[in-house]
Amino acid sequence: MATFSKIAFQPTTMTTGTGLGTLVVATATLGTTIHTGANVATTIDEVWLYANNTHSSAVTLTIEFGGVADKDKIQTSLALSPGGLYLICAGLPLQGNTTPKVITAFAGTASKVGIFGYVNRITA
Repeated sequence: MATFSKIAFQPTTMTTGTGLGTLVVATATLGTTIHTGANVATTIDEVWLYANNTHSSAVTLTIEFGGVADKDKIQTSLALSPGGLYLICAGLPLQGNTTPKVITAFAGTASKVGIFGYVNRITA
């Protein structure tokens, strides 16, 4: 029977996150690390990402979802502040791997976008 556990983002393998927002400092690939997936193939992380923009103008945000190829990128423009939280990733699965997949982010302006969210970790 599968087990579901709601966890904070884990920026590095086997490190428990704080549940607080992560400031996107990077402005190009490889972005700021948001979450590192499991190192076991039978574990799936259902990822929920939200972002906010504290800049005085719109900022482009790019999420690198497990890789840096174009097919792995989720890109959006965050309206100027105050806009609240924007849903960026609604429960996308990230399957575990011997070499854990990493979710990173970069923005058009450094240190103006915060990433919040959680993972539903599903283990077999």
